[in-house]
Amino acid sequence: MPYRLLCLALLPLALAGCQGSNPYVASSRPLPPAPAQAASTFDASAYPAPSRDYGQYRSWSWRSGQLPSGSANADPAQLADAVSGALDQHGLRPARGGAGDLLVSADIRLEKRLRQVRDYDSYDPYYGPSPYGGVGYGGYRHGYGGYASVPIVRTYEVEVMVVRIDLFDARNGQPVWSASAESGSDKDSPRDRESALRDSVHKALSGYPPS
Repeated sequence: MPYRLLCLALLPLALAGCQGSNPYVASSRPLPPAPAQAASTFDASAYPAPSRDYGQYRSWSWRSGQLPSGSANADPAQLADAVSGALDQHGLRPARGGAGDLLVSADIRLEKRLRQVRDYDSYDPYYGPSPYGGVGYGGYRHGYGGYASVPIVRTYEVEVMVVRIDLFDARNGQPVWSASAESGSDKDSPRDRESALRDSVHKALSGYPPS
């Protein structure tokens, strides 16, 4: 009973403390006004980039007027001829008198690659009935063994010929297409090397225009 009386006596004091003034006062400042140029500034990052219309590109010319660079295994003139033929198959014609819709750069270089070959060496120990008879066994006896193959991985280095082709928009210089392809550089005859060069160029441009 005395405990309850004490709680009742302290209750008005607690309520009076709750009704006191709050030392923390909420305050806020207004947002600063937007700059004057905000109304006319376009934020390109807030919108997805428009899809590129590859149909607008009909002609091409060499970027900076420079022919492709060659290597020890490829003549620059052969690379230029291969690129020109591949672009023609994609509906792109050399520009006549001035820059084309696309600026083209191409180069070829030799690079090292590591190749792995997996060989299987067989061995044939056997366990079970043997078809070879032994003395006193009447034609069959039990032996040991099994048939299996062990893979052997061989790693060697080869030299490849890498062709890279870059296409740029002639109006703004933005990259439009970039790809590379490679082929072996150990061709025996000049005809084989030229054929491998053309195959690499066609592979590099095989995905143009992208779908």
